[in-house]
Amino acid sequence: MPILEVEEKTVEDAIAAACQKLNLPREKLEIEVLSKGSSGIFGIVGVKKAKIRATSKEVPVESATQRAIEILTEILKHVELPTVVEGDSKNGHVTLNIISNGSGLLIGKRGKTLNALQYLVTKILQREMGENITVVIDTENYRSKRETGLVELAQQLSEKVKKTRRPLTTGPMSAHDRRIIHLALKEDQEVRTKSKGEGSLRKVVIYPVKKGKNDKNKNDHEPLSDQGE
Repeated sequence: MPILEVEEKTVEDAIAAACQKLNLPREKLEIEVLSKGSSGIFGIVGVKKAKIRATSKEVPVESATQRAIEILTEILKHVELPTVVEGDSKNGHVTLNIISNGSGLLIGKRGKTLNALQYLVTKILQREMGENITVVIDTENYRSKRETGLVELAQQLSEKVKKTRRPLTTGPMSAHDRRIIHLALKEDQEVRTKSKGEGSLRKVVIYPVKKGKNDKNKNDHEPLSDQGE
């Protein structure tokens, strides 16, 4: 974590200078007062500046990424499969990619194995770093392919709903997958979407919108996270 020692006339001045140098607000800094300073005699003799040590509470995403790579690599040692883990940071998120033999073993049915790895690495990293860090784990470009497939499914179901004027329901989906369905149909004024069910059995129901009905909030959106699903 970035650590900075600053000297100024007063403690408050030193804190303000630290905020400016680290480009962080006061609430994001841990402040340790090393010296409160002294105005001296008549403000001339024995004047001492206040000194503080400022530590950023934010975990550098680069450090989090490296640690996430180490955690996932250690976990994958227990899988009898040659793997290499690559890491990157995007928009403050940690993104990991597993390079393997393309067997699909690390993906699992509907991505369940991949999601379990993602959940495990996220929890370990958050516990160690003490920060809420988002981790996305992918392999064989599964996430992108899955999103494309879900968008196509949403469009197909939407067309059927428009033709039959009857609601249709997807199979059970994670919060992340439901979110994709909702967003794919967000701009479609002829249908609306809603999640129903409990826990891992939650599904998306696509309803036809009655002609002339003005439903400004026709889509119910889900949190963009499948952690714990």
